[in-house]
Amino acid sequence: MDNALDMTRIPQHVAIIMDGNGRWAMERGLERSYGHKAGVDTVRRITAECVRLGVKYLTLYTFSTENWNRPKDEVATLMGLVLTSLEDQIFMKNNVRFRVIGDLGRLPVDVQQKLRTTEERTAANSAMTMVIALSYSGRWEITQAVQDLAADVKEGKLKLSAINEELVSQRMTTNFMPDPDLLIRTGGEVRISNYLLWQIAYTELYFCDTYWPDFMEQDLQKAFLCYQQRQRRFGKTEAQVENENVKNEE
Repeated sequence: MDNALDMTRIPQHVAIIMDGNGRWAMERGLERSYGHKAGVDTVRRITAECVRLGVKYLTLYTFSTENWNRPKDEVATLMGLVLTSLEDQIFMKNNVRFRVIGDLGRLPVDVQQKLRTTEERTAANSAMTMVIALSYSGRWEITQAVQDLAADVKEGKLKLSAINEELVSQRMTTNFMPDPDLLIRTGGEVRISNYLLWQIAYTELYFCDTYWPDFMEQDLQKAFLCYQQRQRRFGKTEAQVENENVKNEE
């Protein structure tokens, strides 16, 4: 499928909701934890493929604030996977920088330390930035930004009239990267699940039935091909976009 892709139109920021790990395991008569472990292997494959195709940012929805309500043993397994999966095989081998967003204060201390260490160790890597959203939700992030802005207004550091979309974006935890071009959700569900709510205002959405452990390189390429067949208008008419494309080609 590589030949069908326009390598000049690869999405620069891809966000993924990695859904279906638990169902993948249960359909095989296994505990849900086995599905999460299998999902880590998919992260390795998809990270390498994104680097190969020229993606610059890959953001993975790893653990939501709502996931804290899951059974304690499953939460413990997920936290353990964070500790064991942040290894050189993913980052140093592929020249990938690691970043994390979310309410990290809720995480176990050893997990917090591992995250900080991995960020520091990979800071000079330049092929792609992988961001994991851990203990994260879009509403939590927006609430934090609003509280931050309100505190500045209260302290006289900021005028209320100065608050605009650009300033709100700067207060988001994702302020170091562009908004996603493409959001992929695996596992057959068709919803956003409180993920990057501010950032995906004009993101192209792609849903597939494939469980995350079964999501292969060709599945990613299929999503990219679907993305390339769409016209991103950002509120403009089709004619306006076509005219702009013609001018850019001249």
